[in-house]
Amino acid sequence: MARSTSAVAAAALLLLVALAAVPRREAALTCGNVVMFLSSCIPYARGTTAAPSAACCSGVRGLNGAAKTTPDRRTACNCIKSTIASLSGIKPAVVSGVPSKCGVSVPYPISTSVDCSKVE
Repeated sequence: MARSTSAVAAAALLLLVALAAVPRREAALTCGNVVMFLSSCIPYARGTTAAPSAACCSGVRGLNGAAKTTPDRRTACNCIKSTIASLSGIKPAVVSGVPSKCGVSVPYPISTSVDCSKVE
C-alpha cells in the first residue's frame, strides 16, 4: 500500500513538472512592466530633450528583449498605445522614432494607429 501511495505521489509530481514546462500563450509581460521599461523616455516623448537618454535606450532594449513572444509583443503594443493616449504632451511622431534613435529594431511600428492584434 505504501508503494502505491508513493507511486501516485511521484506520478502527480511528474505531472506538475510537465505542466509547468508547457509553454503558455498568455503574456508574461504586463503593462506595468512596459511602463517601467519606458518611463525614462517620457521627457524625450514630450519634446523636452533633444535625444533619448541612455536610460531610455536601455529601457527600449530591455523591453525588446523581454517581449519575445507574440502575446508579450501585443501587450507591449497595446500598453504603448494606451500610454501615449493617456499622458499629456506626448508627441506620437517622436515616440515612433525612439527605437531607431536607440539603435533597436522593433518588429512592429510604434504608432497609435497600429493594430496590435496583428502584431506577431
